[in-house]
Amino acid sequence: MDNQAFEMHGESVQSSSKGEEWPKKEERKGSWSLMKVFLVCLLACIITTSIGVLALSLVYVKNTAFMKEMGVKDNGATSPKPDEKSVDIKYQFLYHLGKSKVHNYPGGEIQWARFREDINEYQSDEEMEFGRSINKHRSKMTFGTLRIKSKGLRAPHWHFNANEHGYLLQGTAWIGVIGADDSVVTTYNVTAGQVIFFPRNTVHWVKNVGSEDCVFLLFFTTHEELQTLDVDDAFFSTPEDIAARALKPQGGVNFIRTFKKQVEDQAINLPPNLNELVQNATYVQSPDKLVWQYFYNLKGSAKYPFPGGIFQWARYRINGTGLNETEKIFSESLNKHENTLTLATLRIFSNGLGQPHFDFNANEMGYVISGCGQAGVILSGVTANFNIGIGDVIFFPVGTQHYLKSLCDEDLLLILAYTTGNQLETLRMNDYFHGTADHILAQLFLKEQAEFKKFPKPAKKSGK
Repeated sequence: MDNQAFEMHGESVQSSSKGEEWPKKEERKGSWSLMKVFLVCLLACIITTSIGVLALSLVYVKNTAFMKEMGVKDNGATSPKPDEKSVDIKYQFLYHLGKSKVHNYPGGEIQWARFREDINEYQSDEEMEFGRSINKHRSKMTFGTLRIKSKGLRAPHWHFNANEHGYLLQGTAWIGVIGADDSVVTTYNVTAGQVIFFPRNTVHWVKNVGSEDCVFLLFFTTHEELQTLDVDDAFFSTPEDIAARALKPQGGVNFIRTFKKQVEDQAINLPPNLNELVQNATYVQSPDKLVWQYFYNLKGSAKYPFPGGIFQWARYRINGTGLNETEKIFSESLNKHENTLTLATLRIFSNGLGQPHFDFNANEMGYVISGCGQAGVILSGVTANFNIGIGDVIFFPVGTQHYLKSLCDEDLLLILAYTTGNQLETLRMNDYFHGTADHILAQLFLKEQAEFKKFPKPAKKSGK
């Protein structure tokens, strides 16, 4: 047969039957041809890969250069430029609230010292530094000022992720709180110098019942973005038939459809035709046993003097020590709810000093009501000293040593909040200095042991 394929197959069968023999010339040629093909393919792969890597490198270099030319920020993904302006470290602990954005509503306004997820919502680098600091330190605090015009209303609302504590700086207001226990409603009146408290997820409202603006200083127990829902937003977001079945109004769903959502946010509400809408408003005061769960008369509470100033406290006390019967109700309410705050007013006389100290169990945030002064804070490897004035917000993380000093002719007055619903635990510099054995101090500071007798022993503590 002259079929070559058949002949080659036959030859290979014969060879195998004779034992191992050296491959024939045609077989050696085939093997070398396959090896050449393999080597050519391998070389092509190496060249292609090299070209690809080179191309990607060129694209990256050009893209980085383009970003630098355009001033594009990469949120820390690359190193900052050497000449990039850094923010003063003091703004981790200080925020000039007066420079913040004013959020206007028909019945008033709000300003915030808070953390924002979207960095574009910060108005300045200093604001962003403060917001990031309270978030990084897990401060469990957000601060805001709430101004309500005469007859204005902070709409009924609730907060998903925070308790709210407030201090009324100016004006007169009527407060409503709806608790979880079978919709028990507590209402009460507050005046300047008194404290309000709204536990998380309790519906509450604030109505200005005076002739002047109400100004509240508010602390919320979250270092994340505050999550709030107003009653009108909840109503208009509920399907009409569902709202009709839940509320059962006369006229059913047709009556529900007569409600119209306003174009402007009604968070602080003040309709121009209020007198036509409301003919008979009453401002009922609930019994003390209900009211004092959410209210404290801070301005009328006991004063705790110390060399250089005075403290007044709205706080929990074990066994109600030093509290009257109504104050005990508030004390137990704080301790009953999770993540509550201790509030205080601190008055430092002219040139007085709130001496260096640190808190074991709380972050501290404050707002300057009047006067001017200096604050200082020491963390591990970080020290900041800075001046403070009216409208400034300050923040001291738990465990950081800090002090406050009055610099003006008038007293320095602050409202302070501490992230504990238990008793505040504090240690002053003079206490830990005198509590350390003098021979230990002598060794540490390389001074003779007798020298430490020159430090007078601290007086008995009162105040903070």
